[in-house]
This record gives sequence, C-alpha cells and structure tokens, in this order.
Amino acid sequence: MAEHLNRLLDVRTGQGLQEKWQLGKIYPAAHSWPWFLLQATSGLCMLCCRWSVTFSLRMNYQLIPKELRPIAEKVEAQQRISEADALSLYRTNDLNALGMIANVVRERANGNYATYIHNRYINYSNICILSCQFCAFAAKKRDAHAFEYAIDEIVRVVSDALPLGVTEVHMVGGLHPTLKKEWYLDLLRRLRALDPQLHIKAFTAIEVRHLAQRIFRMPIRDTLETLREEGLGSITGGGAEIFDPGVRDQICRGKETAAEWLDVHRTWHSMGGRSTCTMLYGHIETLAHRADHLRQLRQLQDETGGFTGFVPFAFEPSQSHGILAHIKRASAFDQLRNLAVSRIYLDNIDHLTAYWVSLGLPLAQVSLSYGVDDLHGTILEEKIFHMAGATTPQQQTVAALEHAIREAGREPVQRDSHYRHVSPRPTSERAAASPPVELACA
Repeated sequence: MAEHLNRLLDVRTGQGLQEKWQLGKIYPAAHSWPWFLLQATSGLCMLCCRWSVTFSLRMNYQLIPKELRPIAEKVEAQQRISEADALSLYRTNDLNALGMIANVVRERANGNYATYIHNRYINYSNICILSCQFCAFAAKKRDAHAFEYAIDEIVRVVSDALPLGVTEVHMVGGLHPTLKKEWYLDLLRRLRALDPQLHIKAFTAIEVRHLAQRIFRMPIRDTLETLREEGLGSITGGGAEIFDPGVRDQICRGKETAAEWLDVHRTWHSMGGRSTCTMLYGHIETLAHRADHLRQLRQLQDETGGFTGFVPFAFEPSQSHGILAHIKRASAFDQLRNLAVSRIYLDNIDHLTAYWVSLGLPLAQVSLSYGVDDLHGTILEEKIFHMAGATTPQQQTVAALEHAIREAGREPVQRDSHYRHVSPRPTSERAAASPPVELACA
C-alpha cells in the first residue's frame, strides 16, 4: 500500500513524487491500517497539456459501524443520501466513522488542499430594530454598547488593510433605523474606489430585505442590482440561524422567515451572484431541525447552484438570556459531528468552512480531518461573536493559518471570495508589521 501511494502521480504536474498525504498524520486513529484504499488513473489532457488524475476512494468498512455502512456505500458510489440518512449520521457516537465518510466527500471535491482567505471584517454598526434572543451584538441607539462608524473611518481602516494583502472586505451590521440609502451607496462607492480588485462581501439576506423595504423602498431584485452597480461583489450567508419556524419564533421573533431568507439568495443567484450559507446550531434546535435546515439549503443549491460554501457555527451562550440563558456551549464532539454530517449531506456545495472564530483555531485544525476544506480568513477584527463572549483571537495571521493547515497534513492555498485558488497579493513591509486598527465610534 505504501509503495503504491509513493508512486502516485502528482495531480498538477504528472511527475512521480513522494506522496504528500502521510496517512499516519492525517488520520492518526487509523495508524498503520489505512481506512481507505486509493486508486488512481491518469491521462494527459490534450487541451491543456496537463495530467488529470481521477481518484477512487474506498473505505475500510471494518472501521464503520454496521448501521452506517449503507450510508457509506451510498457516499462511495456518489449517490445522494436522504434526510433520514442525515439523522442517522447525527445520532451516531462514532465520530471517527463520520470523519472517514466525510473525508471521502472532501477529498473527492477538493483533493488535499485546504484554503483560507486574507480578509478584513467590518461591522459598521450594531444598532438594530430587532431584539433577537440569541444576539448579544445588537443594540438600541441609547444602549451603552451601541456603536456606529462613519464612512471616513471605515474607508480608512480598509485602506490601511490593503497593504497587508487583503483581497476581501466582509461587512455586516444591524438593521439600522436611520441610515439613508445614499449612506450605503456612498460607502460601497468609496470602498470600490480604494481598489477595484478588492472584493466587497456585504450584507445578510435580512439586511438586504431591510434595505429594500424600509430604506430604498424598492423590490429586492432592484435593490440588489443597485448595490451591485456601486460595488457589491457578493452577499453573506448570515441570518439563516435554523430554518424551522418554531425555533425562529423563540430565538429571533420578528426576523425574516426561512422562505424569505432563501428568496433573497435565490434572487441574487438568478442575477449571477454568489453567496455563502450558514447554520447557527447548539441552542434549542433538535437534530431533526438541523437535518431539515441542510435539506432546504441543498434544495436551493439544486435550483440555483449559487452557494460557494457552507459555514456552520455554534451558538455562543455566555451572554444569553431568557429561553437561552441555561444553554451550554456545543461540545467539540458536537461541532465536529455537525461539520462531518454537513459535508456528507451537502453534496452539491463544494466547500465546507470551519469558522475558527467560533471553534477556535486548534479545533478548526482538527476539523480538517472531518470533512472541512477551508479555515475561513484572517478576519482582522470580529465583533459579533466576541460581543457574545467568544474568547478566541480577533484575527489570525496568514502564517498561523498555513501552519495549522500543514500540521493537519493538508496543503495550504489562499483563496478568493468564491473559493478559487489565488496567489497572495503583494504586501508592504511596513504595513505587515503594523497592528490592526481599531475603529472609533462616529
């Protein structure tokens, strides 16, 4: 087996190289008995003059419990699993078996690469007309922790981040009651003017609905078109929470429905736009609610193909109140299980992101053996989870992300906002050594 692996052709060059996938490092639980057999067929593509390699991943079924073997066989045969299958996966306690199955899907879709993006987070305001029970970020204007940043300040911190090599600004906020249409459009225009190549990923589906209905007073499609004309590159996946209406009524009453969230993304996808999708889990939802949430995402992806990646994150309970006051934080076991089940079920979404802000970088690194192929980004100042009590760092360096990926036995690659592999942008030595800039409230 080892000799066969050592002679595999390199996917990119077709040259015989020492196999990079050291199974003992990637799958330590398997030790000297690998849980899959790797077979490769290669051929020279005459159009691009590169070698193409097709891998057939075969699992070691002796390491998979009998009740999961029919699901593993479906995955191996590239057949779609059902919602009932997803529930069976959620209910198992065999985390290693889940990792084995999930990694077949990951390897098939993304090879041995694990990606990250060099980005800058902007939470432009936490002033919000809603009062979601799970949210410690939102505030009313008179609250002590309320903040609202001026456009000049936002432009300045993004400008300062550009010499660091960032390729994306990720920008979300509360449903602000008084900011005007021109404020949002001027913000987009000025950010785009900084660097036309900078990708502006902004606004959740509920922010888009808020802008359309209360601020722009235009149909959602027209609102999205107007935002895109001024610089919007993609919309974010936030606000999905859990789609079940009973759960939403208890944790985010007054927020848009699942159908409304899905419709904003459907509209954006129909315009040729791309977006991510999310799940907030680990509160009052059941495993069946999680499976149903995944089903609705997969269904929309079948329809539009517009989701680039899935980003689940656990509820942060430390600042919670009301019905959520006694919720315990999701365990590492539950977080890895949720990632693995998501990877297996969402067969039409190519990428699964471990949001290290929620998991912490060490657990995010472990998740690379449970179906994950992306560690999100450098972030450079995140507020939503940290205001809820998260104690993770507010940023990661490129070096830290790449080190974590290499330690997990994967090959690190920087990506763009659509998960495409890119070369790092040039950085200035002065800026690279500068600390992140803290925004000042306007």
